[in-house]
Formats: sequence, structure tokens, C-alpha cells
Amino acid sequence: MTKGKFGKFGGQHIPEALKAPVAKLEAAYEKYINDADFIKELGELYSQYAGRPSVLYHARNMTADLGGAKIYLKREDLNHTGSHKINNVLGQALLAKKMGIKRLIAETGAGQHGVATATAATLLGMECEVYMGQEDIERQALNVYRMKLHGAKVHSVTAGTATLSDAVDAAIAAWCASDADTYYLLGSAVGPHPFPSMVRDFQAIIGREIRAQMLAAEGRLPDSVIACVGGGSNAIGTFYDFIGEQSVELVGCEAAGKGLNTTEHAAAISNGRVGIFHGMETYFVQDDAGGLAPVYSISAGLDYPGVGPEHAHLHDTGRARFVAITDDEAVAAFEYLARTEGIIPAIESAHAIAYVIKYAPSLPKDKIIVVTVSGRGDKDVESMARYRGQL
Repeated sequence: MTKGKFGKFGGQHIPEALKAPVAKLEAAYEKYINDADFIKELGELYSQYAGRPSVLYHARNMTADLGGAKIYLKREDLNHTGSHKINNVLGQALLAKKMGIKRLIAETGAGQHGVATATAATLLGMECEVYMGQEDIERQALNVYRMKLHGAKVHSVTAGTATLSDAVDAAIAAWCASDADTYYLLGSAVGPHPFPSMVRDFQAIIGREIRAQMLAAEGRLPDSVIACVGGGSNAIGTFYDFIGEQSVELVGCEAAGKGLNTTEHAAAISNGRVGIFHGMETYFVQDDAGGLAPVYSISAGLDYPGVGPEHAHLHDTGRARFVAITDDEAVAAFEYLARTEGIIPAIESAHAIAYVIKYAPSLPKDKIIVVTVSGRGDKDVESMARYRGQL
């Protein structure tokens, strides 16, 4: 990989105002990512604070009900703060602390990244400000309160569609206008280099644990690993350790919203084209003029018009395949896992569960699927009840 590039994707497409802070971040990342003391300190935070390793759970009821491949769930929902987001946040927050920075800013959609950032800021003695679209503030009110409970300031973003893409724009603008004491803790594997690589490196613990846990449980690697994809941090964390294992299929599940034949979806790979926005070259959902198109998903965390550049490269090289899951399919999967395994997944994760429900029965019983449950669904229960007309 050329520095900061995954094939033709990625790069560092940034305004002059960001070149100095990005260069400072890049230097710190390269210094600490292989530093033994940093790795040890982060490992202690993962085990003693986040609660890693997360469980690899054999979903016996789901496997028996679907009647095909054997299914395991990688339970990132059991992490402290309730999702995979804590992995990346602890890594970046610790890096910021090593850089002598006192103030963190972040964007969030579903709110889990905002909660994790506010949590880490409290733990490490830092200030925290979170940018969140007004639409997402309304549908994720519980997470907004959790952020504020940790002392974070939450900025409501009303521009555009008032969702995740607009929160990213607002956070980048705030970073441009800030002083050297501020760190932008980006929540997904997107943005200018080094963010996609750095976020992937901090999330890669998911795949490393899956490998070790599968070898312990089954004596072999899985046949397929599956994860939901918005920007794509939980998915690249799930996939990364298996990219070189050609026997392991990689499947990402995008948000088809109300259908790919409508304008109300967020499926950048399935129904987008290559462009340059938010500091990177990758696939984006675009309008006829070549700008970012408004996107939609019932899932606030997948409601983003682009995808991480490493996923774009995996798609173009054929190493991973990407499928699109509608709102209706995701909600049905949300309910299915709750009723079958007693696990309420985040609606983001339910997109991956929905594909497994369709895919597993087509495979023989000797095949093994691992699907990452990227977060827990407490935050989504009220929205799902409204969706079903029960509130």
C-alpha cells in the first residue's frame, strides 16, 4: 500500500488549515502504533476497562432454526459503553494524551461513538465536545443524555439532512478553527490519512480475537465473516486479520434503507460512485451534480454517504463482497435475534444479522459463519417500537 492509499482509494485531500494538525497526528501515530509501552498501556485499558476479549458466542438456537451453517456471534455489544466504538476511542484518546492534548472533539450518528469518546475523556481527564445531527439527537436521545452525563458538550447540527454526514462536516470545521490543544477523534475508518489506517489498527483486535477464539472452539478458521458497513470501522476490524486468508469470505452489509431503487438509502458501494469528500477518495452516494446526495437509513450509525477507502479497495479487488439490507429486513432481524437468542442488537448490527438469516440456510451444515454484533440495541428499542406502531 502506498502511504495513505488503498489502491486508488484514500489519500489526504485536505485544506491548508488542516495540513499541520494532520501531519502532527500522522507523526504521533507512526511513533506510538509500534511503541511497546503504548501497546501495553492500551492493552491494559482494553482488558481492565473495556472488558476485552469480547465473547465469541455459538448461536445454537439461531443455527438450529435456520438449518444451515453453524453461526457464531462476536459480541462487541458486551464491551463497556455497549459497542465496538470503545476500541478505537481508547486508542485515539490515549494517543491524544501522549501528544499532550487536553480537548477532544468528535462526530457521532447513532451516539455510540459520542458516548465512548465522552467516557474516555472522563477517564483520561480531558474535555469533550460532540457534534451530532439534530435528526439523530431526536432518535438517539438516550445516548445524548449518556454523553452529557459524562460531562460532554453536545452540539446540534441542523445543516443539510441533520445526520451523520453533516456532523462530520461540522466536526471538521471545528477542528480547522481550533487551536493546537484540540484533537479530532474520528469515529470510523474514513477521512484523510492516517485516520482510516489508524481506526482500522485499533479495531483490528476484533478479528484477532475471532481468529484465536475460532481456533480454540473449532480448530479452524470460519468460512465467512460478516459485519455491517456504514463508514466501516467494525467491519474492517472484523475483516483485517483475514484479508490474507483466501478461504475466509468477507461480507459487508450496507444500508439499503427503503430500497436501492429509491433515493432513500445509504449504500455507497452498492449504489454510489467514486468521488473525493471528507478528505478521502472512495465510493459515495452522489447527486447528478457530483455532490454528496442526501442519504437515509433507519440506522443512524449507517446513515453516511460514503464508505471507508479500504473497503472500496476490497470491493474493487474482489476480496470482499458487499450486500444491501433494507430497513424492513433489519427491523425483522432486530426482532428475530431478540426472540431467538435473547440478544437485542443495535439496528446497525441487525443489518448483518438480516443477511445471515438469508444466507446461512443456503450453506451446508459444515460451514461456519461469524457475524459481528457491533453494538447493543438499548438505544434503538424506542425507535423500533415506533416503527412497529407500538408507541
